[in-house]
Amino acid sequence: MTIEQPLAIPDRVRPLDRVLFGDNQFFGVNHMSEERARAQAMRFQTTDAIMEVLDDAIDAGITSFMCTTHDRISEIADRVRADPKRYDGFSFLPCMPYAHKYADAVTELGMLGALRRFLPEEGALNAMLRGGKSIAKKDVAGLVTLLVDAEMAMFRGTRTPVVWLQNVVTDLLLGLGFVDAFAMFADHVRSRYDAEPGFITMNLPMLLPVLERAGIENPLVCANINKIGFRMSGGMDAYHDALEQRPFRAVAMSVFASGAIAPGEAIEWIFEQPNIESIVFGASSRRHIDDTVSLVRRYAG
Repeated sequence: MTIEQPLAIPDRVRPLDRVLFGDNQFFGVNHMSEERARAQAMRFQTTDAIMEVLDDAIDAGITSFMCTTHDRISEIADRVRADPKRYDGFSFLPCMPYAHKYADAVTELGMLGALRRFLPEEGALNAMLRGGKSIAKKDVAGLVTLLVDAEMAMFRGTRTPVVWLQNVVTDLLLGLGFVDAFAMFADHVRSRYDAEPGFITMNLPMLLPVLERAGIENPLVCANINKIGFRMSGGMDAYHDALEQRPFRAVAMSVFASGAIAPGEAIEWIFEQPNIESIVFGASSRRHIDDTVSLVRRYAG
């Protein structure tokens, strides 16, 4: 039994589940404790360890996995493809580009060398030509679509109803004023992958009017939203105004503020806010997963 989204969504848009499972815990990301992050990175050194937790999430009713395009995710995609019966209905919601991977490659190989490493197999020559042209013209939007094609290759044969633009790139484009890049990303994701484009940001109030200027209607946006304003750039009042007045589909992350808010209090507050479609959370234990699912069912309606 999945936790489905009850909000009224236009027919052309696929509704998200109420609960999305994240991957920070698998790759040593914890915003409050470096020690805990290191311990988690050690625990999840094998794909088997990751799959054990993913299977726990599936058994609890969660079937949407919002993940980066870390190299290890390709191994998870292989497992999902290899057992279609077990993972029937399971969806990846990839977040890209994975900035750390490209930064390391550029440092090691240079820009063109990095592009060659990550080119998609299909149409590699065309991709290289696009990549070279993009570099020559400093065309950031063209590079974004090229890298999306490269990173989507690992998900062939799986369900990917949403493709997210990572906050590092979203907020870079936002700061540089490259409004057209958002529209190009959205059009590319819809036309090439029949998926809904999503945007992850650390500054929701600033991003929404820019997406409106780009012509993206009712955008799917993921941002930190929690009771204490943890990592909510722009301030609580601006977030309240956005949730109440702006037409967009909100996915809340950092709802527990990295453990600073009690789970019941955090979930109850989140679903008291207007326009929250889904939450994304990470967990490394079956108990935490079950408790979160139970709270969402209690407070989300």
